[in-house]
Amino acid sequence: MDHSRVPVLEALQEFRRRGDVAYGPPGHKQGRGVDPRVAEIVGLDVFRSDVLSLNGLDDRRQSHGVLGRAQELMADAVGAEQAFFSTCGSSLSVRTAMLAVAGPGEKLLLSRNAHKSVIAAVVVNGVEPIWVHPKFDGERHLAHPPEPDDVRSRLQEHPDAKGMLLITPTDWGTCADIQGVARVCHEFDVPLIVDEAWGAHLPFHPGLPPWGMDAEADLVVTSVHKMGGAIEQSSVFHLQYDRVSPEVLKQREDLLGTTSASSLVYATLDGWRRQMVEHGHELLDAALRRAERIRVAAGELPGLRPMGQEVVEEGLAASFDPLKLVIDVRELGISGMQAAEWLRDRRQVDVGGSDSCRISASITHADDDETEKMLLDALRALAESADSIERQPPVHLPEPSALELEQAMLPRDAFFAEADHVPAERAAGRIAAETISPYPPGVPAVAPGEVITDEILDYLRSGVDHGVLLPDAADPSLGTLRVVRRP
Repeated sequence: MDHSRVPVLEALQEFRRRGDVAYGPPGHKQGRGVDPRVAEIVGLDVFRSDVLSLNGLDDRRQSHGVLGRAQELMADAVGAEQAFFSTCGSSLSVRTAMLAVAGPGEKLLLSRNAHKSVIAAVVVNGVEPIWVHPKFDGERHLAHPPEPDDVRSRLQEHPDAKGMLLITPTDWGTCADIQGVARVCHEFDVPLIVDEAWGAHLPFHPGLPPWGMDAEADLVVTSVHKMGGAIEQSSVFHLQYDRVSPEVLKQREDLLGTTSASSLVYATLDGWRRQMVEHGHELLDAALRRAERIRVAAGELPGLRPMGQEVVEEGLAASFDPLKLVIDVRELGISGMQAAEWLRDRRQVDVGGSDSCRISASITHADDDETEKMLLDALRALAESADSIERQPPVHLPEPSALELEQAMLPRDAFFAEADHVPAERAAGRIAAETISPYPPGVPAVAPGEVITDEILDYLRSGVDHGVLLPDAADPSLGTLRVVRRP
């Protein structure tokens, strides 16, 4: 295929060359009606390129072939049989993928370290989750992806399960043995879905962890805005083999997706694919060298402990994405959240993630010498200034086994059940009717239908005292919890 071609960008360029005047959405009419104060900040070209798909570009119902050709090029670039673009972000794409494999009342294996969007999908889709618990790292207080044997044991217990959803890489860059899990799933003749939101860059350099399509997964979802070069909400389905029907996947996407797809998302996905095919290896090569320099330099600063390939050598993960700079800050006497806030307030550096123990920064092909120096200078200043940061009450991190809550009801049933709000001190033993996801990192500590325990309450309430956000809780202060009403 000719990867110098960019069908969506070319169609957009032709639309602008013709100078069409559209008498339909969007109402700003390619920027003619935009408030100049808005254009001054975001740029008028954003609006000029915000085109209704029917107007010379494409959409799902009256296709001119533009989007189809762009998707064929994407599939070819990453070694998939088919690729489909989504403009609703991978949160919705993962829900679509799950619904394409298991319907209401059917069983689906799920990694329990999933993001809250997966729990939301379980509630919306009505599937019965069969949790596969991750490998907990007690020293680092991290959850790494489950292993093939974990998946095999759950499939043996639930031979009627329709498939498996695996999350890899994690937010912290640790990766699963995708091929091992895929082969276990295929032994049971069920598909493996991989939520590879953090892995859009993986197909384009051999120094990175294995890519889901190369590792025999059936359906892979990526978020190109995370580690790639497309704008926010840029997501792609990648499909191979015959265990997931492309027709069913398209129908489920049509059921959940938008009818007002963004030409900006399509265009940037198209352009990023061309960039990676033509220059990806050299760009990622430079990024890998840069990340290693930063990791080594950060490791020489007092109180900072970067995570690297040792997590693989210790047998805790199958591989590690070296472009994830994950730094434990506990030796500074502060939490990762405090470190992230200090870096933002004092150095104008926004890290990608943080929790009670660590911060993380993603190094991509977009970084350069200036951003490398800025990050290292900020980390150096953090290490030197940590003693001046006010100490906060500690977060009481539970033992790994305490995170494996009993599932007493289906999440959907519990979420829609009659509910009461009870004081936190009386919530232990009750069935949760809500999702409670500490932010950061956004992995639910409690899902609907799970039995609340004293240990999890202590963890969450100490987190609130420390400054952890609970944005999806009915009561973010956790003075009360929403629980299923007793008969």
